[in-house]
Amino acid sequence: MGLNGSLSAHRVHIAFFGMRNAGKSSLVNAITNQPMSVVSDVEGTTTDPVRKAMEILPLGPVEIIDTPGFDDVGSLGEKRKARTKDILKEADVAVLVVDGQKGLQALDAELIDIFKSMAIPYLVVYNKSDVDTYPVDGIWVSAKEKDGIEQLKETIGHLAKDVESHKAIIGDLIDPGDSVILVIPIDSSAPKGRLILPQQLVIRDILDHHGLAYVCQDDELEIALTHLHPKMVVTDSQRFGRVSKVVPESIPLTSFSILMARYKGILKQVVEGAQHIKNLTDSSRILISEGCTHHRQCGDIGNVKLPHWIREYTGYTVPYDLSSGKDFPEDVSDYDLIIHCGGCMLNEKTMQNRLKQAKAQHTYMTNYGTAIAQMHGILDRSIALFDI
Repeated sequence: MGLNGSLSAHRVHIAFFGMRNAGKSSLVNAITNQPMSVVSDVEGTTTDPVRKAMEILPLGPVEIIDTPGFDDVGSLGEKRKARTKDILKEADVAVLVVDGQKGLQALDAELIDIFKSMAIPYLVVYNKSDVDTYPVDGIWVSAKEKDGIEQLKETIGHLAKDVESHKAIIGDLIDPGDSVILVIPIDSSAPKGRLILPQQLVIRDILDHHGLAYVCQDDELEIALTHLHPKMVVTDSQRFGRVSKVVPESIPLTSFSILMARYKGILKQVVEGAQHIKNLTDSSRILISEGCTHHRQCGDIGNVKLPHWIREYTGYTVPYDLSSGKDFPEDVSDYDLIIHCGGCMLNEKTMQNRLKQAKAQHTYMTNYGTAIAQMHGILDRSIALFDI
């Protein structure tokens, strides 16, 4: 990714689906103009999803995902199909590749039904148009001869632009020239030599909207407030309790995690979920889920700080499980509550599908920022900025 590129979580995710040997990988290679996936006449060459974040004109920044054949067989085949179904949860646009010689198969129709049920914009592409059989309707291409590839890219581009997000993280809450104080603690959990992603995103969004970003640690906040009259203060959620006592009630206060929930379109639901923390007991069960994977250390928020705050708030030691990265359980019905990270490394579709999954299984879901604000008695204050 170049210096001006977009992060994977903020790119439109375009996933290619279809049967084995329909030519998905060949088509992906033709569209990207590089050997992204291994191709072969042998069925089932693609055994795991293959993904690449890149710039494709006229699409711009996207993430292309090539998936295993949906008709894969055997025990390994079932696992590969499960991986393919996982990709559906993050796909912004689906491209169904159909073998032009065979036409639409029953499993192709099943995939179309899934696209519709999950409200995924999709298009059907008939590959191998270099043979004598052509479909009456739909887009037809030849990955081998690269016929129709530019038209296909234009069509995908129109679908991608319909779902592309241009939302602001914080910029719509400030005017040009407004100052914002960002409280960023540098402690054992802070990555050495850099800031974590939500902090970077907020700073960049403030600059994009011609605001003034001032950064300090929590023990420097009082000094910063004597010199500045900020439009608002944004803090690391873990410092909510301390920061809320320093920032006057007249100055709006929120957290990076809450801003991310708003950016992902799930703020209202995670606020509702946070209010159910008070109902937890030692017979309840919690899932603490993070969208990225990292080495857990002493004082980690997921397996140390959150359980500690929950115990202080409820008076109970509530059992919990941990998940990270793409490893989000299919069955969450045994959990009374899911506490998710801000999801900065996951795209909006993934976060919304995790929330829908939890709701369908009658499990409440909140996120780190709203949960911590609730347990420190400042949830109402931390969301007063937003119209929810």
